[in-house]
Amino acid sequence: MEMEMMQSRFKRICVFCGSSPGKKSSYQDAAIELGQELVSKDIDLVYGGGSIGLMGLISQAVYDGGRHVIGVIPKTLMPREITGETVGEVKAVADMHSRKAEMAKRSDAFIALPGGYGTLEELLEVITWAQLGIHDKPVGLLNVDGYYNFLLSFIDTAVEEGFISPDARHIIVSAPTAKELVKKMEEYVPRHERVASKLSWEREQLGYSPKCDISRYCKGSKAATFK
Repeated sequence: MEMEMMQSRFKRICVFCGSSPGKKSSYQDAAIELGQELVSKDIDLVYGGGSIGLMGLISQAVYDGGRHVIGVIPKTLMPREITGETVGEVKAVADMHSRKAEMAKRSDAFIALPGGYGTLEELLEVITWAQLGIHDKPVGLLNVDGYYNFLLSFIDTAVEEGFISPDARHIIVSAPTAKELVKKMEEYVPRHERVASKLSWEREQLGYSPKCDISRYCKGSKAATFK
């Protein structure tokens, strides 16, 4: 009974984070703690590949804990002098658009650690996909030392000004610690009204078969990106 209660609903979680370590040691500690939390719940990691910055810390923590790590990386960024050496499985893709599609396809949920432009772009895209109805996977924000307070404040302003619905605001699950965030994501239930059903996107808009998941490459179809 106890083992059943501890079992996670997630098999793999995609983590977006910086290829830099950040100035505060708390960012680095949070990456390691998140990796250890995934290991404790038998969750595998999908991430952007490489061994530098926070990306390297979380991937090493998950790998050292005995869980499977999948690094999805564009061929252009594969040289070791650019990103370091990826631990675990390496999935090479053609470009950045393919990278996001592949990471999403392989994951049951998404978490953003502190990061820069790339992290924000990846985070906002999966939030947009959720709003549009392309997926219903939880999206978590690990708000270490209030790093994302300004982003959350901006989103609250967008709700107040009528650009984001109050229900769509709840697409984002945030917490200051890894343990609390994963717990909230386990309990996540979508509240927002989707622009279109997932099946409609797959069949009509994206040309996917009903068996395909979000942004999944199927024979004869193209990857979709939404800005």
